[in-house]
This record gives sequence, structure tokens and C-alpha cells, in this order.
Amino acid sequence: MKKILLLWLLPLTTFAADFEWTPRMQQAYGEIIRLRLNKGKQLLAPELGRNGVANYLDDYADMLYLLLTEDRRSYEAIQKKGEERLDQLEDMDEDSPWNRCLRAEIKLHWAFIKIKFGKEVPGAWDVIKAYKLLEENAKKFPGFTYNHKALGMMHILIGSAPENYRWVTKLLGLRGNIQQGLGELRQVAAKEALFRDEAQLMEYLMQGYVLKMNGREMTDFQKFVSTHADNLLIQFFGNSLLMKEGYGDAALAIAQNHPSSPEYLTIPFFDYHKAEILVQKGQYQAALNAYQQFLKVHTSGNFLKDTYYRQYLCYEFLGDEAHARAAYDRVKTIGEESVEADKAALKAVSKPYKSLSPTRKVLLRSRFASDGGYYEPALALLKPYTEASFTEPEEKAEYNYRKGRIYHRTDEVPEAIAAYERAIQLGEGQHWHFAPSSCLQLGYLYQARNDKAHARQYFEKAITYKKHEYKNSVDGKAKAALNEMGF
Repeated sequence: MKKILLLWLLPLTTFAADFEWTPRMQQAYGEIIRLRLNKGKQLLAPELGRNGVANYLDDYADMLYLLLTEDRRSYEAIQKKGEERLDQLEDMDEDSPWNRCLRAEIKLHWAFIKIKFGKEVPGAWDVIKAYKLLEENAKKFPGFTYNHKALGMMHILIGSAPENYRWVTKLLGLRGNIQQGLGELRQVAAKEALFRDEAQLMEYLMQGYVLKMNGREMTDFQKFVSTHADNLLIQFFGNSLLMKEGYGDAALAIAQNHPSSPEYLTIPFFDYHKAEILVQKGQYQAALNAYQQFLKVHTSGNFLKDTYYRQYLCYEFLGDEAHARAAYDRVKTIGEESVEADKAALKAVSKPYKSLSPTRKVLLRSRFASDGGYYEPALALLKPYTEASFTEPEEKAEYNYRKGRIYHRTDEVPEAIAAYERAIQLGEGQHWHFAPSSCLQLGYLYQARNDKAHARQYFEKAITYKKHEYKNSVDGKAKAALNEMGF
């Protein structure tokens, strides 16, 4: 009788322990989101296979490793582990709110990895499966706050899906709402202390890469990054987002001073980012050295074409034609063309090598300085020139777009509007990105002035342009802005 009773109780005991955020799991989670992955995995090891939380965190660590290192040699082996973890979770307690939620998050991990590694269709299907699991979980456990972390992110991403992914959302009835998604992330940050940093970081990344950060949000983000000096994940995304928003010096400080002891993951992209900022500052030899350091570690995958293209430009700026020609030719043969930077690099070397003209060099140097937030040097480079100084129609359009960006960033609004509108006029009917990018920026400019009619006009116009190299990002940002305004 006792034996029968024990056999009857065993499943209940097992289910009760299927998903437990024990102190050990909480400690492992803290190590993993700081990118002390080896320490985190050591803590997980005793509970793998019997605690679903351990399975999830183990997969989280592998996702971060693959995304931040792009280690293609380890991809297949790690993918098999991900499939095994999902199989184990499916056999665990289905009445726990963690079951579907963590399975969904693991599917999202692999969606991000597959898309990063150029497997976009399988990645898209994983996104769909994850969304369905999260929606089902939200209906079954409406009070389960943690579910909103991944679901909030998905509502934002689906709400801003670019045109060539929209067929997926329409076909399968995926619903996205940006404001709802932001609210869900904020709810997790407010109610779940353990996951607060992750939810806040996710919100900032959505604001920076999908929406548009205003000055207050950028100030808040910088405080967030500075108060998490021991968190390499936050430092890395801080470095990336500060670069994107034109805070070159602040981004360079992180690239040079981020946590780098042996317990942390080594991220080669810090050297790539450092090189980018040095180009923006006009320090071309130092940038070449940083690019070379990146290439020593990062030998395959994304951003190789872009790196060799940037090296080519540095050599051009330094007047070293022999090395410029060699780097130019390597863009064509090395690396992949999955990300927009590599596609743009390959397009730029589509013709036989020819040394850059003085006007081309000045446009590029001004662009890089402006990208880094060095607006006075960027404008000083352009001041000796007028539109008539440029003979190529594409350069005329770019000249106006570059001026528009600088004036926009320095709050010279009438000058920015005039320059953007001229870039649009010159870019009509072409496959250059200057016209759609100008439309996007005019949309932001009018949105900031609460002129919704003009903002909508320019965001919708930005989406109409076809076959330019930044179509995915321009369309996604324009659609997100329209969604945010209620259109």
C-alpha cells in the first residue's frame, strides 16, 4: 500500500519541481544576463533536464553566445541542444504558467539566431510558433506577468513589421500594437524585480531600434547604462545604441572600458564598434588597427564585407591606393550579404576599382562625422561646397541629405526641411536611399512638432520606395511611427 501511494504521489512531486526559480537559478540568471556565461552554466548543471527553468536559462546563455560571437562552427551542435531542451519542457507540467512561456522564449531564441545566421524563413516560423504559445498562455493565465516580457516585445515587432514580412502577420493573424507592447514591458519591470533590468533593457532597445528615442529617453538610457557597469550585456547594447544615436564619445568610452576579465564573454564587435567611432573622428590609422583586431577574431559571417569596405575607405582617406585596392577587392570575395551593412558594402564595390574623387571623399567623411555626433566638423567639411560642386546626380542627392541630417540634429529646422525636400526631389525614380531616408526624417521632424498630417504624409511616402539598400529598416521605422501615432 505504501509503495502504491508513493507511485501515486511521484508525478505530483515531479510537477511541483518542474519549474522552480530557486536561489541557485536566480543566481545563474544574474550571471547569464551579465554575460558571465561559464559561471551561469556551472550553476545550472545540477538541475538541467529536471527543472524547466534551468533548461530555459541554458538556452538563453547559448543564444547570447551565438548572437554576440557569431560562432558558426558551434551552431549545429548548439541547435541540437535547443531542440532537446524543448522536448524536455514539453514533457513537464502543462498546468504551470511557465511551460508555454519558456517554450515560447526558447523558440524566440532560435528565431533570432536563425535570422542572424541568414535562415530567415525558419526563423520566421519560430516567431509564429512562439507568438501562438504566448497568446495561449496569456488566455490560460491572465495574471501571469512574466508572460508579458516576450509578448510585449513581439507586439512591438509585429506592429512595426517591414513590408516583406507583412505577409506572415496577415496570413496567420498575428496582431501587433506598439503602445500595448511598451506597456507590457513596463508592467514586467514594475512588478517583477528579478527581471526588471532585462525588461528595461528590452524597452530601451525597442525604443532605439524600432521607434525613435527622444532626448529624455536617451538621458534615462545613459543613466541606466552607467549604473550597470558590471553588466556586459547592458554595456554592449549601451555601446551599440549610443553609436546609433550619434553619441560617439560616450560609445567609445564603453568600447574602451567595458568589463573584460576572463569570467566575461569575449565580444569581438567591441573592436568593430571602436573602429567605426575612430573613423567618425577622422582617426583613420587607429581605425585600421581596430578593424584588424576585429578580423583576427571574427573570421566568418556578417560584417566582414563592411569591415573590408571601411578599411578600403580609410586607406583612400590616407592616400594609400595600393592597400585601398586590395581591401576593395576583398569586399567582393569574403563574408556574407545578409545584413544591410554588408549589402551596402557589396553594392559600393560593384564597379572596377577607381580611386575616390575629392567630392566623394568629402561626402563620406562628412557622413561619418555626422553619424558620430561630430556635427561641427561634419558641416565644416561641406561648407566649401554647393550642390553645383558635384557632377554625379547621386552625389547631389547625398549632399542635400547629409546637410539635412546635420541641420536636423542641430535643431536648424527650416534648413533641414529644405535640404531633405531637395534630396527627395533629386532621388525620385532612383534606387538610392537618400529620398526614402529623407522622407523618414521629415516624418520624425513633423512628428516631434505634433504635425501629424505632415508626419503621416512623409512616413507613408517613405514606404513607397522600392529596392533601396535600407528598405527593411526604413519601412519598419516608418510603420512603427505610423502605428505609434494611431494610423
